[in-house]
Amino acid sequence: MAVFSAASQAGIGLRQPHYQALMADLPPLGFVEVHSENFFGDGGAALAVLQAARAHYPVSLHGVGLSLGSASGLDPVHLDKLARLVERIDPVRVSDHACFARGAWPGGDTVHASDLLPVAFTPASLDILVRHVDEVQSRLRRPILIENLSAYLSYQDDRLAEPDFLVELCRRSGCQLLLDLNNLVVNGLNAARRAQPDSVDMAAAKAHALTFVHALPAGMVGEVHLAGFRWPLQPGQVVVDDHSTAVHAVVWELYAEAIRHLGPAPTLIEWDTDLPGLDVLRDQARQADEVSASVLAPAGASA
Repeated sequence: MAVFSAASQAGIGLRQPHYQALMADLPPLGFVEVHSENFFGDGGAALAVLQAARAHYPVSLHGVGLSLGSASGLDPVHLDKLARLVERIDPVRVSDHACFARGAWPGGDTVHASDLLPVAFTPASLDILVRHVDEVQSRLRRPILIENLSAYLSYQDDRLAEPDFLVELCRRSGCQLLLDLNNLVVNGLNAARRAQPDSVDMAAAKAHALTFVHALPAGMVGEVHLAGFRWPLQPGQVVVDDHSTAVHAVVWELYAEAIRHLGPAPTLIEWDTDLPGLDVLRDQARQADEVSASVLAPAGASA
């Protein structure tokens, strides 16, 4: 019976349509990753499936709701629920995003945007993120990972380059980076489209992403995400990071360079919409292992 593969660093996002197939087939994988908030209940079928999967695979908990960049502070109820889930599952990693999703209206009412909104790359935003990452790590009694965003806007008061901002966050808080390479390519494509709305400048997008990767020090990246994106349907529309397709060729090229520069890291195939069969995800995870092995093979050796 195939279970967790110590030889593999690649995992897949575990989504509800694949629960039955995963537990029936138990394909060899490095880990499975789930969205933390989907398992905050104190019981039920979803949590039972996750606990069953945990018996066979390491589990990575990837959150979308901590709102670490929010000036209105963390939601203590959300953090308590995450802490209970961490205690139940004992995940191999816990992660969330460098973003905000909640804020306070004048008068004190707090609202949640249900989206990953980018923070300004300023010293003030950095102080907020460091404070909140420290609070979460103290509550969970473990370091966490913070993911770079696919962002569709920026701020006029940005003062720091994004990689410098995230490096400083990791240095000051002791967290690691969850490096989403697809997000880098999407951001690069959208930057190119702002300059030339009717063009698709993949070379410029790759160069943008490589500059980001090469600005990171070895040892800072604790996990890598690979995914697909949706092409614009009409001129002037943005490229959308919707995780709806196989990993794009340019993202594979970027992944090889990231491994070359940063060293190996656990790698997730992230696919959230238009889900294929489990075998497709497993093939993508196998390809990630093959790319990593090829890059790290000694000169003259056969990967």
